[in-house]
Amino acid sequence: MVKKKIDIPPLAQNKKASHDYTIIDTVETGVVLTGTEIKSVRARRINLKDGFAQVRNGEVWLMNVHISPYEQGNQFNHDPLRNRKLLLHKKQIIDLDKKTSDKGITLVPLKVYIKSGFAKVLLGVGKGKHDYDKRETIKRKDQERQIQRSLKNFG
Repeated sequence: MVKKKIDIPPLAQNKKASHDYTIIDTVETGVVLTGTEIKSVRARRINLKDGFAQVRNGEVWLMNVHISPYEQGNQFNHDPLRNRKLLLHKKQIIDLDKKTSDKGITLVPLKVYIKSGFAKVLLGVGKGKHDYDKRETIKRKDQERQIQRSLKNFG
């Protein structure tokens, strides 16, 4: 039986991550949210731009991700920048801990989406790029764009 890959539209995406990091590997994680947080996430009021994850005491924590307070949340609202626990199997956590022990390797949230009613975070293992690597990537994208334009005008 062949599984079909279903492309789920993301509620939030970290476009800066692919510019700043070379993504080596990705892993899908669950995230522990409060009631008002999940409502804000479903309303697409989440910002992953400066977010990262860390392995601490055998648990993975999502840090510096801003989820705006829910407008109708009154006294039950949450702190927008609080640390949130990510849900992974023990073997996955050990594997991520080994990968991030190297210098320059970090865990970066790439996407947030809803899958089967649960909020999921696509976590990437990224190696930081130098400035010259970023310039090379931009140059390559520009060349690809020019090739596509010339092919479109030619055909």
